Amino acid sequence: MSYTDKLKELATVDIFKEGSKKENFVGRPFSLDYDRTHLLICDSWKTKVGGVPQGTFLLAFYDNENDSETEEALLLRAIKPVKLPTDSDVISSMIEYYKDNLKTSGKETQLDDFTRYEFSFSGLECRILGTFYKEKKSPIVFGADVENFYSSHNYNVFKPEGKVLEFIANLRDTDDFTDNSNNEKIGKVRYSSSMRFQKDMSDVPVSISPKDFLGKRTALFGMTRTGKSNTVKKIIEATVKISNKAKYKLDKYQGDIISMLDPFDNNIPKFPVGQIIFDINGEYANPNMQDEGTAIYELYQDDTIRYSVVEKENFKVMKVNFYNQIIEGFNLIENHFRITGDDADYLGSFRVINLNKPDDYTPFNSPGTRYDRKKAAYLSCLFKAGFPISNSFKVKFDGIQELNDILGIDPSKGINLEDASTWFTEVWENYNKLKYIIEYPKKHQGRKWGDEELESILVFLTKKKQPEAKPTVSGYEKLRPLIKFHTAKVDNAFDVEIVSDLRKGKIIIIDLSQGDPQIQKLYSERICSKIFNESMERFINNKSNNFIQFYFEEAHNLFPKKDDKDLSQIYNRLAKEGAKLNLGLAYATQEVSSISSNILKNTQNWFIAHLNNDDELKELKKFYDFEDFTESLIRFSASTDKGFVRMKTYSNPFVVPVQIDRFSVKGD
Repeated sequence: MSYTDKLKELATVDIFKEGSKKENFVGRPFSLDYDRTHLLICDSWKTKVGGVPQGTFLLAFYDNENDSETEEALLLRAIKPVKLPTDSDVISSMIEYYKDNLKTSGKETQLDDFTRYEFSFSGLECRILGTFYKEKKSPIVFGADVENFYSSHNYNVFKPEGKVLEFIANLRDTDDFTDNSNNEKIGKVRYSSSMRFQKDMSDVPVSISPKDFLGKRTALFGMTRTGKSNTVKKIIEATVKISNKAKYKLDKYQGDIISMLDPFDNNIPKFPVGQIIFDINGEYANPNMQDEGTAIYELYQDDTIRYSVVEKENFKVMKVNFYNQIIEGFNLIENHFRITGDDADYLGSFRVINLNKPDDYTPFNSPGTRYDRKKAAYLSCLFKAGFPISNSFKVKFDGIQELNDILGIDPSKGINLEDASTWFTEVWENYNKLKYIIEYPKKHQGRKWGDEELESILVFLTKKKQPEAKPTVSGYEKLRPLIKFHTAKVDNAFDVEIVSDLRKGKIIIIDLSQGDPQIQKLYSERICSKIFNESMERFINNKSNNFIQFYFEEAHNLFPKKDDKDLSQIYNRLAKEGAKLNLGLAYATQEVSSISSNILKNTQNWFIAHLNNDDELKELKKFYDFEDFTESLIRFSASTDKGFVRMKTYSNPFVVPVQIDRFSVKGD
């Protein structure tokens, strides 16, 4: 039987019958309100059901012989021990026995039966997660609160197992198991780090709905080597499966505007889902000895395209021809200066120059002349900085005759960049002497020969803030760190190709493992901005957007910090505006407290593994019902409990403790 068929069986589970078996009895409430209940339990009952670890799901069934029509059960989660009203007397008795050095346990216990019976009871505090009840139209309905609670003596509490526990762990806000054909198994229920009881029990599978992740924000928090990357790979795997069911190709789809607004067709995405992974450690793109057989590329070679910041076999290189791809190259320069935080005044003027070709461009007309001159001066800066170029590359622009005659260089006929650099250098040196430049404003309604943008470029080229001055600034030398991003071999910008492949439903892996943090930020922001802007343009023009899922490893190295209020940053925009553009975001990090609150507040899916300090837990307690797990999250072992997470997805009404299955190219 397939896993989908097994899930369909859950629709027929009657928890009121199967969940209240005598052998699964745990205890009875002695206190009950809308949020919490306190149970009376004893050692023998706990042992009989295989223990009650922290986080265990329990069911409190309403059982009143005077009210046979009411069928409901409260879903509980075990939180922590609580004092019983009789505990003070029990503790006093225990101390007296201890003082007399009398054995109180084992075969030779000297306690009488009544005292031993009293000593075995304890209290358990539980959170109430919601209510199961029956309706005529639907066999079982779940509400995530308590509409009306009865006196606590009317309830009996049982520990669910088997199909009943599977029903609870796989409960959805959005369906009642009648439409679960796209759910994918991700792991099994696991309550605790210790497995003395659980290892003897049958596994209870837990599934996810890939639809929960498409266009949504997903967080994966945990220390290094706790299984975050493995979980991401399982999500990618589930997304590939649902993507393969898409009915249409984006470039051939001829739907109306109304259907464009709905990206799903019977809960299946209309178009293949593109996925892009920013691989900081190289573990998605490359096989590794530590986790053999776990690279995404190994499983999906035919649908995966890998990019690298350095030349590598079977990888596309992420470089730009700065001379041919002017806008793309200048964007890298601008981002570089923004990330490095260089605040030189002349640099600020250079960063804002506009190198887009004018809409009314014609060679040697006024806008065309100014654009060609500005572009040639900018390219001369690249040449002076040492960006490699072929000898055949030439620029053409309208020069100044008196300077042309002096230098023997006529730019209007096409010149190489060495001559162009010489020509512009002489222009700046004689800017206040050349008659043509001096008289230019009188003949052109007060406009200067060189506008502010051209002048800022000439400062950059000559290192002189003023004509005839001595060099006082670094100028074009500041561009030299970007030479490593330049190549003369690329015809199309890599980010354009990436967007095109994502629209086809490909998996793109950006291998950033051989780049320093600055390079990682530079490429990540550029690619994200390109995808976002292209998606926004399609949205504005009423064109369909297929789902594109972003995955970020070590997100704290890329994302804005918690106290960063700049909401215009691309990651904040993906979190805030990505949903309407069908852009999903998944990020993994060990630092909850470092992530921008703007991103956290917009996160719908959560996978929480081991965290090792209170600062992270304090941040986590703000969301959903993770407060119930903060003590256990800091306590269990990162090495032996790999893949043990607390999971809350978009359609799950509550957090579920799960042991995530291991991703493998060989399958389950």
